[in-house]
Amino acid sequence: MPGMDVFNTLGRHTQTFEPLEPGRVGIYVCGPTVQSRPHVGHGRAAVAFDVVRRYLAWSGYDVTYVQNVTDIEDKIIAAAADEGVDPQVLAKRNAETFAAAYLRLGVGPPDLEPAATDHIPEMIELIETLIAGGHAYSAGGDVYYAVRSFDGYGKLSGRQIDDLISGARIEPGEHKRDPLDFALWKAAKPGEPTWDSPWGPGRPGWHIECSAMARRYLGDTFDIHAGGNDLVFPHHENEIAQSEAATGKPFARYWLHNGMVDLSGEKMAKSTGHVVDLIEALGTYPPQAVRLFYLRSHYRKPLDFTAEALEDAVASLERLWAFRRRAGDPVGRLADPATIAAFRAAMDGDFDAAGGLAVLFDAVRTGNRLLDAHEDPSALAAAYDELVELLGLAEPGRSVDDIAEALGALGSRFGVAGDSPWDLVEGLVATRTAAREQRDWPTADGVRDALADLGIVVEDAADGSRWHRR
Repeated sequence: MPGMDVFNTLGRHTQTFEPLEPGRVGIYVCGPTVQSRPHVGHGRAAVAFDVVRRYLAWSGYDVTYVQNVTDIEDKIIAAAADEGVDPQVLAKRNAETFAAAYLRLGVGPPDLEPAATDHIPEMIELIETLIAGGHAYSAGGDVYYAVRSFDGYGKLSGRQIDDLISGARIEPGEHKRDPLDFALWKAAKPGEPTWDSPWGPGRPGWHIECSAMARRYLGDTFDIHAGGNDLVFPHHENEIAQSEAATGKPFARYWLHNGMVDLSGEKMAKSTGHVVDLIEALGTYPPQAVRLFYLRSHYRKPLDFTAEALEDAVASLERLWAFRRRAGDPVGRLADPATIAAFRAAMDGDFDAAGGLAVLFDAVRTGNRLLDAHEDPSALAAAYDELVELLGLAEPGRSVDDIAEALGALGSRFGVAGDSPWDLVEGLVATRTAAREQRDWPTADGVRDALADLGIVVEDAADGSRWHRR
C-alpha cells in the first residue's frame, strides 16, 4: 500500500500510517447526538471523514467504517421534555434528518451505524469489567469511573490531573468519591428512559456508549478514531481511560479531529444557539457547493462560514463542471498520471483535500487551455472524472451506462451507427447538420431535442456544430 502521513492527536505529531492488519482499516467516527437538527458544523465533520474513507478505499484498503448515533443522553432527554415528546421519538426523528442531510451532501452511509440504545448489554458488561478491575464503583444506584485509577489519564488532551482538579466539583445529588470521576451508569429518574442493570434501573453515561460500540464492531484495538476537536476532552479522553483500563490494550492507534466551523469568528454550538441549520444551508446553496466549501480548508483547521465563501464555492464548482462539459468523454483514454500523482501526494499528507482540490483545479485550467488550442484534453478529463468521484463533487446527471443505452436507441431511430456512445453522438450531430442543410427541420430539431434530453447540448457556430454534455 502507498505510504501516507497522518497527524495523530495522540502525541500531537505526524506519523506514518500503518494499519494493524495490512490492507485493512477500521474506523470509528463519533456520530451525532441527536437532540436537534444538524447544523453546518456537523456537515463539516461528515464530509471530512467521508473523504478520508473514500481516499483509503481508493488507495486500495478494505475499509470498515463505523459511525454511531447517540440516541440517549442528557441533552436529548432535556430537549424531549421541552417539546413534550418521548425522548426516543425525538431521537429517531432527528436521526432521520441527519441521515437525509448527509445523503444530500454526498456522504456515503457507514458500513455499520450502531445506536446507543441497541447496545445496553455491551455497556453493562464493560462497566462490570471496570468495577471488577478496581476502575469503577457503584454508589446510590450510579456507577462512576475512578479517574485516578488510570495512570494514562490526560494523554490524548495533554491535560494533567492536578490542573483538572481546580475546575472539578461534585454536583448536588452525585455520589462520586472524587470530583474528577465521571458517570458510567446513571440511576433512574422520574420521566426518563431506563433499563435494568445490576445496580438498579437507569441509563448509560455518554462516554461508555462509544467505548462499548467501538469494541463491539472493531475489537479491543483498531486503527482510526475520529470526531470533532471539541470531543478531545472529556469525551475521547474518557473513552481511552474506560477502554484501556478494561482491556489492558491500546484503544485506537490514530486519533483524527476536525476543526470547528465558526460564524464571524465565534465557534458554532447548540448550547449557545449560535448555529446555521444544515438543512437550510442545503436549501440555499447546491449541496455539492457546500461540500466543496468544506473541502477547501484542511480538515483540522477552523473554517469560517460566510455567504461570500459559499457563493465563491458555487462559482468554483461551476468552473469544474463547465470544463467537463466542454471536454466531452475521454473514451479509451487513461487518466493523466502526473495529475493523479500530484493528487496522491497532497492526500498522503494528512488527508489534505484542500491540496487535492488545488491539483484538480490546475488540471482544469490546463485542460481548458488545451481546448482553446483545439488540442485533446482527454487524459486530463479522465483524471478529472476519477478525482471528482473520489471527492464527491461530480456533476449530478445520468450515468454513462444509461446514456449509452439511450444513445444506441437514438442511433437506431436515425440510422446512425458507432463503436462507442460518443461516436454515436458525432454521427447524430452529423445527421442533424445534413438535415439542416437540406432544410429538413423536423429531423434536425428531433435530433437536437433528443440529445438535449440526454444532457447533450448541440451548439451551432459559423464553422459548424459542436456538442458538450450539460
